[in-house]
Amino acid sequence: MTQTTNRIMDEFAKLMNDAAGVAQGVKKEAETLFKGQAERFLGDMDLVQREEFDAVRDMAVKAREENQSLSDKVAALEARIAKLEGAGSGPKPAARRAGKAKAKPAAASKSTKTK
Repeated sequence: MTQTTNRIMDEFAKLMNDAAGVAQGVKKEAETLFKGQAERFLGDMDLVQREEFDAVRDMAVKAREENQSLSDKVAALEARIAKLEGAGSGPKPAARRAGKAKAKPAAASKSTKTK
């Protein structure tokens, strides 16, 4: 009877070993299938790759810095213009205004003559 018990146990051990091997194969097959489905799903979602995202982010940072630099230059030029206009505020602006006032009636008289 000892031989019979050992034989049954040996057969049972082989069966369990084979079942474990089949389970491992099923596990690998399921992982492969799931990975393929996940890759297809993510591919259909049209997601951005990390490298592309980083490149666009770097471009945005550079554009922001350039925008700030240009804003600073515009502010400096506006201050310079204001300073130049403030320094030359003597009789010249009045003469300019007078010249503009004389030019307007002449333009008006031309338009009345052409009609």
